[in-house]
Amino acid sequence: MNAIIKPTGESGKSTEEIGKPVEKLGVMLCGHGSRDLGAVQEFAVVAGQLRAKLPYDAVEYGYLEFAKPIIREGLDKLRAKGVTKVLAIPGMLFAAGHAKNDIPSVLNTYQAQNEGMTIHYGRELGIDVKMLRAAGDRVAEALAAAKTEVPRHETLLVVVGRGASDPDANSNVAKVTRMLWEGMGFGWAETAYSGVTFPLVAPALEHAAKLGYRRIVVFPYFLFTGILVQRIYDYTDAVAAKFPDIEFIKAGYLNDHPLVLQTFADRVTEILEGTGNMNCQMCKYREQVLGFEAEVGLQQESHHHHVEGIGSAAPTLGHDHGHGHGHAHGHDHGHDHGAAGHHHHPYPHADHPLGPKTLTKLSHD
Repeated sequence: MNAIIKPTGESGKSTEEIGKPVEKLGVMLCGHGSRDLGAVQEFAVVAGQLRAKLPYDAVEYGYLEFAKPIIREGLDKLRAKGVTKVLAIPGMLFAAGHAKNDIPSVLNTYQAQNEGMTIHYGRELGIDVKMLRAAGDRVAEALAAAKTEVPRHETLLVVVGRGASDPDANSNVAKVTRMLWEGMGFGWAETAYSGVTFPLVAPALEHAAKLGYRRIVVFPYFLFTGILVQRIYDYTDAVAAKFPDIEFIKAGYLNDHPLVLQTFADRVTEILEGTGNMNCQMCKYREQVLGFEAEVGLQQESHHHHVEGIGSAAPTLGHDHGHGHGHAHGHDHGHDHGAAGHHHHPYPHADHPLGPKTLTKLSHD
């Protein structure tokens, strides 16, 4: 087959390219944000490590709420560096309201207000082989540090997700549980959530403790630290006190595992390749998902304007605060993401007896 050669000018460039402005690419990592400085710092460290992995000089980050820089400020930095094409990705495990509505709303608004800059939005980390391997490493690290030897088939795994008012995101946590269960050969596994949906951690652990396993491993499937991670560990201790014959092991969260960083880099590459499409087959905003039929076609808007930048001080990009995976900081949103949080559409099972309020401090604290 003969190659098609485009006519070129003296510069060697195609005549179709001559006269076109040079496109400069930049990357924007969009996080949720937290009032807890430890969580914000961990996110900033990941952003710094991502900068080192990607072939772009301009890599910035920002948060929806409770921390600085906010997303708009990160985009301002990219624009000041001459970036004309932004590759934006959500710094989130799964796509619920923040990734599907809030972040796109902020990005769309910014693009409309800044002529000459285009923003291309990628997908969340999602269900990915690399993410599952990273999760398996965290669980394996916890098992390796245990003082006793208990066979895997006599061990029960509890995976704890953040919890959302989006059933698609919640179902992904359950899939992670199953993949770890089958892949690592545990005797049994259960899924729990830190808030918004059900079952919450305490009832899930008490149920798990009655199934007759010698050991229970509790794994918070979270990217970063925070009050919720600490409360998951606190509830684990409380349930463990009720069942002294069972060994409870607390695994570390994902944080800056190398495979997490690689998955972030993959999401950026997908945008350029045109393959980074979000899975909308189970999206409650597009399809009649069982129990959430009233939310089809809801307006896409961010609910975080009132808390942009409030909370933690801005950390330095790439600053390593040196906290281990087992150390948990606060991550308190200061608001309820349940039935009325941010004026979201009411969660259909807000009165479920096993949830869905976000974890609170133990009563004896």
